[in-house]
Amino acid sequence: MKLGVCYYPEHWPEAQWAQDASAMAELGLTFVRIAEFAWSRIEPDPGRYDWGWLDQAVDTLGAAGLRIVMCTPTATPPKWLIDAHPDVLAVGVDGRPRRFGSRRHYCFSSRTYRAHSQQITRAVAERYGRHPAVAAWQTDNEYGCHDTVLSYSQSAAAAFRAWLSARYVSIDDLNRGWGNVFWSQEYRSFEQIDPPIGTVTEANPAHRLDYQRFASDEVASFNREQIGILRELSPDRDILHNFMGATLSFDHFKVGADLDAASWDSYPLGFLQQGAWPEDTKLRFMRQGHPDFTALHHDLYRACGRGRWWVMEQQPGPVNWAKWNPAPLPGMVRAWTLEAFAHGAEVVSYFRWRQAPFAQEQMHAGLHTPDGARAAAWDEAAAAVKALHALADKRAAGTCLDMRPAPVALVFDYAAHWMFDIQPQGADFDYLQLVLTFYGALRRLGLDVDMIPPGAPLTGRRLVVAPSLPVVEPSLASAFEAFEGSLVIGPRSGSKTSAFQIPDGLSPGPLRRLLPIRVAAVESLPPGWAEAGAHPVRRWLEHVEPNPNADLSVDARTAAGKPIWLNTGRVHYIAAWPDGDLLDAVLRRACGDVGLPVLDLPDHLRLRRRGDVRFALNYDAAPLDLAAHIPGIAEREFVIGDTRLGPAGVAAWIDP
Repeated sequence: MKLGVCYYPEHWPEAQWAQDASAMAELGLTFVRIAEFAWSRIEPDPGRYDWGWLDQAVDTLGAAGLRIVMCTPTATPPKWLIDAHPDVLAVGVDGRPRRFGSRRHYCFSSRTYRAHSQQITRAVAERYGRHPAVAAWQTDNEYGCHDTVLSYSQSAAAAFRAWLSARYVSIDDLNRGWGNVFWSQEYRSFEQIDPPIGTVTEANPAHRLDYQRFASDEVASFNREQIGILRELSPDRDILHNFMGATLSFDHFKVGADLDAASWDSYPLGFLQQGAWPEDTKLRFMRQGHPDFTALHHDLYRACGRGRWWVMEQQPGPVNWAKWNPAPLPGMVRAWTLEAFAHGAEVVSYFRWRQAPFAQEQMHAGLHTPDGARAAAWDEAAAAVKALHALADKRAAGTCLDMRPAPVALVFDYAAHWMFDIQPQGADFDYLQLVLTFYGALRRLGLDVDMIPPGAPLTGRRLVVAPSLPVVEPSLASAFEAFEGSLVIGPRSGSKTSAFQIPDGLSPGPLRRLLPIRVAAVESLPPGWAEAGAHPVRRWLEHVEPNPNADLSVDARTAAGKPIWLNTGRVHYIAAWPDGDLLDAVLRRACGDVGLPVLDLPDHLRLRRRGDVRFALNYDAAPLDLAAHIPGIAEREFVIGDTRLGPAGVAAWIDP
């Protein structure tokens, strides 16, 4: 459990570097990330490298005892490259090239850019791959940020046609899979197929889905190219990528499969302001962040890193990119830091060491203000160091702090997001919001949750929750059938084939052996409308016909008699966008069936176990007493804090 910081030596006078490095070490930081945006300084002209400044920076940081995360600088191709090779630029949905002047302006499918990406990666790795101060690598920066996965360039079109040819082999198979007989959309060859933009009305959803799959695969292959070079030239160093929050435009599990550890950039206040929560929720948590959003991403990226993960950028103060940018509640930066470690983080790295006085991010806070004075987050980072020392002492004394598999697994499906984004059927049917609804309900019960991709082993789990799985492969259906714990499955599951068609026999498709029902029709409900009942239904409602001969019970209906909660004893299906009370009832029943104890936590108190230590975090702006919510807590041995949690308070106690 180490702390780090993001540093940009190219932004500051060289005479200042040694002082900064010494202060980092004095604060208790271990890692420092550099160079992710430094291509124009590393290679100011084509083929001419200026290593002097970066050599000095690496040596200076290393001399202070800091461990460097070196980055490939490919998120910001320089102007000379764009001028010489305009085909490097990504093309937007409007058909126009993304211009130079910010970042992430390249196209993943540009063969020209791929060659230059590999060249600069090789050059940096040859220079620093075996430097003793370089402990890890970060590839590129924030894949997908600023909606940059999908590009509609000529390079992307050509690569897409090759991808389709490999996937379908026969153009006739593609025409059948896409249903191209509809509206005379049939093709005679793969060469006729363009990216799905510019159509008069909605493009074929199967066409769009395959383009999304293709673009996701391009991200993974681009990343894999860099990793191959880094493994060759810098052996025995961890390789990471820093994913972004609420960015589902590519499959992070596929990219993570090539990494040693995943990381992500955590900005709780910015994400809250950009999210779709009600205004009263945003106001209540505006200085704390949503209690479940950050934790969900911690658990997701731990899964993408196969148990190993970092926070590469931790918000230390107001950001610059949200609609409104409040300051964190005092103590919240420390709380976010410790929360990440509670979820298994190896490193939490603050963004950034010093606030920049120029360019796009000059309003983004750091650990220092632009004039070098310590910002508010400095003291909170120092407080986090003290808490980590207390945990380290307990570990040295024999307390286990290794993450253990949670009894609850939530199936997270990137393809579900793509399909609902392409064909939502209701404007507010958002996959991430649905996942957060289920995840938050589990956390209010005091449960730890592991994220898993579709098809992951279910061994050792007692409860598996799938908020929605529109495509259920036969192998996954078989795994669900063999699973002996409780299953909770959300709406629209089994509603499509992998070719984006309605399955034979309608929903739930391959799940019918588990769920003897037929979804005869669905409807999306506009804002302000609710189907009446003990559990009012908003957004989405399915018209379900249970098999009258099956062992199936209906435990909740609308006032009009439509089933919204059906179960077979161990398998529960929710045929609507669930409200909080319905979801709470379903999950409590499912947990009770397998003997999982639950709590009743307020919406601002969250728990997480790491080994033998249990953490509690107060997301409220008022204090609370843990004894009112956790039986027996007063008798526990506390490592951090005590039973009374102040605003943004964190407590940790031994709970083997």
